[in-house]
Amino acid sequence: MTAPCPFCDVTVPWAELERHANSHFELEEEQQKQKRLAMDRDLAQQIALAPSSPHSHSNNLVMDDMSCEPSCDDAVMGCGESHIDEKIACLIGLQIRSPFYQVETGLMALLKNCLELEAGNSTSILSGYVDHFHSIESEDVGWGCGWRNIQMVSSHLLMRRQEAREVLFGGSGFVPDIASLQRWLELAWERGFDALGSEHFNRKIYGSRNWIGATECATLFRSFGLRARIVDFGPKELESLCLSVPGSSLGAQVSKINDRGKRKVVQVYGPMDKYILGRHYDAPLAGSRGDENSRYSSMQLGNNLGGGSGDYVLNKCARKNKGSEILVHWVWNYFSDESLSKSGHHCVTVSEKPPLYFQHDGHSRTVVGVQVKHQQNGTQQFSLLILDPAHRTAALKTSLKENDGWQKLIKRGVHTLKKPQYQLCYIEPGIASEEEMELLKRIDSIFLEF
Repeated sequence: MTAPCPFCDVTVPWAELERHANSHFELEEEQQKQKRLAMDRDLAQQIALAPSSPHSHSNNLVMDDMSCEPSCDDAVMGCGESHIDEKIACLIGLQIRSPFYQVETGLMALLKNCLELEAGNSTSILSGYVDHFHSIESEDVGWGCGWRNIQMVSSHLLMRRQEAREVLFGGSGFVPDIASLQRWLELAWERGFDALGSEHFNRKIYGSRNWIGATECATLFRSFGLRARIVDFGPKELESLCLSVPGSSLGAQVSKINDRGKRKVVQVYGPMDKYILGRHYDAPLAGSRGDENSRYSSMQLGNNLGGGSGDYVLNKCARKNKGSEILVHWVWNYFSDESLSKSGHHCVTVSEKPPLYFQHDGHSRTVVGVQVKHQQNGTQQFSLLILDPAHRTAALKTSLKENDGWQKLIKRGVHTLKKPQYQLCYIEPGIASEEEMELLKRIDSIFLEF
């Protein structure tokens, strides 16, 4: 009895199929190993030739557009604590631009056109520019969604925020590939960002297929001086497993436990982080003090669409709405929290807000907008507008250009949000000062009860 190999279509005896299929992965791993060794040698040579004097402040480094392979662990990360600036300078020169399927007119422009053509009375708000980065079968399918969403958020920041463009990835002006992003995250950890969280990865992520979450997203962006914030959504009974609401008594209680030395507390940040921790670590869980202030921490959750009261505060809305509606109302207020220019049809509005990193247990996506449909009975039906790295960009482009089937790929109504917990990461405007950078090294979040 024979069967075709799912990878190369060669027909082999059934008893040998598993061994034959596994050989494809063994070959790929060996090729990756050889590639990393070659990159190690390249970067080691770059470090040896690098000037000994430190460059300008790491948050303001600027580089020419270069396209060299980033090197590996022993070369970059073995330089010592006193050479962080040299490591950054080397990575700036060796990082490479991530390839992606470029849509000529822009994917967001196509989505905007489709939303304007929709029937019915609806209002939509879209992030102004986002490139879609999909997972690649031979590279990151099954583990790379977090990195792909970071790339999508970065594409907006580089295109629409000049201050971010000057500091992100050393001022390169492009979105780096996953290997380079892994290097940047390791450097962020080495500089003291998310010291507790980095221990879960042993401060090493380059070349691995470890899943990451919103915490790593925030850590990476904060290391460049961007004000990345995290919001946790979940039931009250799970609040102690997330970061607490600023000003709550939870943080003080945990600090007291630490001071008395009664037990060792492992800090956990959100749904994906608890998922990873639960699978790899056997340790007690506790919350931590949430001492970051954000203009979204007490965001109003009224409809703010005209014709509605728009004056319900969070606790009142939480009592009136089901769990996932809290999340979509928060997203609506995030995108509509400023003066916006409407399109010609007065139903689609373009926001300058960056897209949102959207995390839940097992997967992450990018929220690029939100829509509300005004029903005849006076109710409002909300949908998140999402780009999923699991979808092929070409398929998204085709469905949008033909205005056929795109809703199934991009729209996610309240009824589809069935996970018990969600986590969002958003980027506030501006660049942090040196003093604020020290505060940003600790990753906290705001907790909103479902």
